[in-house]
Amino acid sequence: MKPVATLDDLALLADYSLLENLTPDPDATSDGVDHSPRQVFSGHYVPVNPTPIPNPHYITHSHTFFKELGFDETLATNGDFMKMFSGDTAKLPKPLCTHGWATGYALSIYGTEYYQQCPFQTGNGYGDGRAISIFEGVFNNKRYEMQLKGGGRTPYCRGADGRAVLRSSIREFLAQEHMHALGIPTTRSLTLYTSKTEKVRRPWFNNRSYSKDPEVMIEEDVAITTRVASSFLRVGQIELFGRRARKFEHPNALAELKQIVLHTIEREYRDVIEPNLPLEEKVLLLATHFRDRLTALVANWIRVGYCQGNFNSDNTALGGFTLDYGPFGFIDMFDPKYQPWTGGGVHFSFLNQPQAAEENFHMFYLAMQPLIHSNTDTLNKLELLRQSFTESMNRQMEKMFASKLGLKNFEPALINELITLMVHSRVDYTIFFRELSSIPNDITPLIKSFYNESLLDETLRQKWAMWLEKWKSLIDADTCESRAKLSKQMKLINPKYILREWFLVPAYKAAENGDYTLIHELQEVMNHPYDEQSREIEKKYYRLKPSEFFNIAGISHISCSS
Repeated sequence: MKPVATLDDLALLADYSLLENLTPDPDATSDGVDHSPRQVFSGHYVPVNPTPIPNPHYITHSHTFFKELGFDETLATNGDFMKMFSGDTAKLPKPLCTHGWATGYALSIYGTEYYQQCPFQTGNGYGDGRAISIFEGVFNNKRYEMQLKGGGRTPYCRGADGRAVLRSSIREFLAQEHMHALGIPTTRSLTLYTSKTEKVRRPWFNNRSYSKDPEVMIEEDVAITTRVASSFLRVGQIELFGRRARKFEHPNALAELKQIVLHTIEREYRDVIEPNLPLEEKVLLLATHFRDRLTALVANWIRVGYCQGNFNSDNTALGGFTLDYGPFGFIDMFDPKYQPWTGGGVHFSFLNQPQAAEENFHMFYLAMQPLIHSNTDTLNKLELLRQSFTESMNRQMEKMFASKLGLKNFEPALINELITLMVHSRVDYTIFFRELSSIPNDITPLIKSFYNESLLDETLRQKWAMWLEKWKSLIDADTCESRAKLSKQMKLINPKYILREWFLVPAYKAAENGDYTLIHELQEVMNHPYDEQSREIEKKYYRLKPSEFFNIAGISHISCSS
């Protein structure tokens, strides 16, 4: 295929299935100038123009993803391309759309519907407040939607400015590509541009503060990162249209629910759900495949030490991939209740993510009911699928923990004992499992992962030694392969490098002064998380979190403001 080197080349790949198959808001403006908060009562999307950032300045792009898409490397700094992906879509070559689109969705937190985040207290003003999709097309038989994060105000902006700041944009850009390199389904990063002339004020923390709440307003550079996915359809959208159908909020409510469900199947499940099946069968297959993808996703998050932080239904992609890198974090010292977001609470903590996923699946299940309300048999089957979520989640978790330990079968007693020892010894989650992957003769290499060696008294040391012997006897009984081969397999499961927050902070602080060196370095390191890298890189990025960073605001925990 000819490389995409200009916007004219990109235009040849355009295919706007969402705009063609879903319904626009009937109250939308004809010119896309729709940037003030208002209620959106019906329709699947609002046509809206992004607001360009002035004087866009290139920071980086994903070399890996450019290659996958067939983009020429020079495209990232091409003037016309930079304009489009920094929000200026006014003069695009046809058939590229000169307007973008934003979508509404509902909000539920841990299985409870919320309306107070909507300024109208109705739920009709909640949705994409600063995320605007501007392109949809097909590359090498794969459909992608491209969305500007920080692209300006939409009707869902709830009075905010519609911007993303450089700090959060760097975090999201690096995290998405890192997650992809870890082998976990995710949105992808395309480009990152900033403006040196537009700034916004945001609440943040004082330097080296221990506060859980922002203390000051700071001025920050704005930025736009383009995130890419097969779609940005969320459980929250199905929820919104399910609620409207359930409450008969307008005459077309049920039809709009059916439209978006069928569109979800076409965008995310066309390879596994036949288009000519009856609607009831499609609903059951969608629920089955979504359950399987969601449970596998969450187990993978825990495999690599990732905590979503704000795992609401509106941050749950119907395609079963990681969506929205807001207050996320990769765990340092192991704590089952680890939570990087100050507003998240225990219900979204590290080892509670399976339960949070189940609550989001429950909201999906409720939203689907109006489509099949007259078919008792299908309703019963859907209920059985909902009830099966716990079992499906447990299977994925057991499979995941067995793989981390190089075992063929899950050993609950061994795992429970390990978790207890990890908590008592204050181990670094990533370093511990990576060192274990070498299948050490004794616990000495594992001590490298302990945050406080003084806690390792003789009794605890003996417990570790006993656990290690139990584990090694199991792996020897499980396989006839050499330990060297097993070690190699385990190192493909347990990454060596993860994107810790205290790596990110210096990168975005340097970027504020126009120095992007650390961003580029982190791109390179974190795009090869399972590889052994140079001694210099190992010394810098494979180490314990320094004690002075613990409990520091903006490093150990963050607010949702960005």
